[in-house]
Amino acid sequence: MKSRVFLVAIAAALCSFGSQAQHTHDATGWLKKIYHATSNLSYTGTFVYQDGQRSEASRVTHLVDASGDYEKLEALDGAQREVVRFKDEVKCYLPDSQTVKIDKRTGVRSFPALLPAQISSLAESYRITKGGSARIANLDCQVILLTPKDAMRYGYQLWADKATGMLLRARVFNDKGETVEQFTFTELHVGPRPGRDRLRSALEARSKDWRIEQAAVEPADLAATGWTMKAEIPGFHKVAEVMRMLRESRRVGQTVFSDGLAAVSVFIEPLAGRTEPLQAGLSSIGAVNIYSLEVANHAVTVVGEAPAASVRRIAYTVEYRPPQ
Repeated sequence: MKSRVFLVAIAAALCSFGSQAQHTHDATGWLKKIYHATSNLSYTGTFVYQDGQRSEASRVTHLVDASGDYEKLEALDGAQREVVRFKDEVKCYLPDSQTVKIDKRTGVRSFPALLPAQISSLAESYRITKGGSARIANLDCQVILLTPKDAMRYGYQLWADKATGMLLRARVFNDKGETVEQFTFTELHVGPRPGRDRLRSALEARSKDWRIEQAAVEPADLAATGWTMKAEIPGFHKVAEVMRMLRESRRVGQTVFSDGLAAVSVFIEPLAGRTEPLQAGLSSIGAVNIYSLEVANHAVTVVGEAPAASVRRIAYTVEYRPPQ
């Protein structure tokens, strides 16, 4: 009798394991569907960003054709601002300061295209499960939950349109389950392709006499110049290392670490000639935590969508040793 009970228990455990594995497989399949939808579909819509008591609405237009992918983001609240991207080149139009900032993407993705191409890598840091169904922007959605395996990163709750896979809502939550920030489409139209003229900034004609700030991003090897640092967070890996021009034509080193969802940047800037004093310590803006300190007469600033303990830990790994 005891042996029969034991065999039944083993069988039940194996069935449970198989069901759980299938559940995870289904959830991962949904993440792949979200990635392909946000990367390959043309769409236009309005979404709202919420951070505590603050909210901001933006209109996004995304076009994919034979030449590549284009995107325009227009701020609908607050100061007028438009961001136009073609492939990895980004132009930000700021009429209040009559400035056009030109930059390159450095591995950091933004809503709704939050997910990396290598979906399987997320399982290293997150438990991926399917939730229930919901309705967002008048569309039926599947809920996917990415629960962090440690307290060094935030969790994510995603709502994907069942018909197209488009990401309609993303909630970022902390280790207490509290919402840190949230993005939600209030209206969305997928296809047909918008005309190229829809991707041009309405501010482009006015900006001909504006100041141009060129980030002049180029690949770098900061270790060769004496700087070393470590991600210090399981699952985070270096995805980019560049030199860029930052205010007053000052060259600044930047290293980007990511676990596939969250990204943390380390900026290294000489203090000599800097016009404003370094504000050492911790500050935050929504889900983004910022930690600054001085190392070898340089300002080291770590910025990332990660808990305060994580950005602080990375900051204290930064060291400088003069190259031999």
